[in-house]
Amino acid sequence: MAFGQLSVKGRALKLLAGRDYSRVELERKLAAKEPDPAEVKKALDELQAKGFLDEQRVVDSLLHRRGPRLGAGRVRQELQAKGIDAERVAVAVASLNATEYERAREVWRRKFGTLPVDAAQRGKQARFLAARGFGGEVVRRVLNTPDDE
Repeated sequence: MAFGQLSVKGRALKLLAGRDYSRVELERKLAAKEPDPAEVKKALDELQAKGFLDEQRVVDSLLHRRGPRLGAGRVRQELQAKGIDAERVAVAVASLNATEYERAREVWRRKFGTLPVDAAQRGKQARFLAARGFGGEVVRRVLNTPDDE
């Protein structure tokens, strides 16, 4: 049976077999092929009741996969884009804040390993860390701390 011939619930299960999706993400994907929003809602309600859709599992998965390489700001942005509720996002970001400096330091060490010697290098390294969602104060601490710490 081809993907287009599957029921809404079947398409949702096929997507969930590949990775965890938030309810909002699945709604977006399924709405493109299913003209009846009530049918999509009904299928997602059933999947959620059976435990196939779990927002906390999506959060945990993203924290595990992306957390070590990204700052709390970027993780917050990705969780919000997935439609995760604000309370879960706040808890996830708070858990990352405790290790923000260590994670930024490790990301910086892997990419550069040596402190910048001029303004151009400093700017490049700072932009690199900022693009990964690390805050300004953390970036300053990383770039001002000798590597032997």
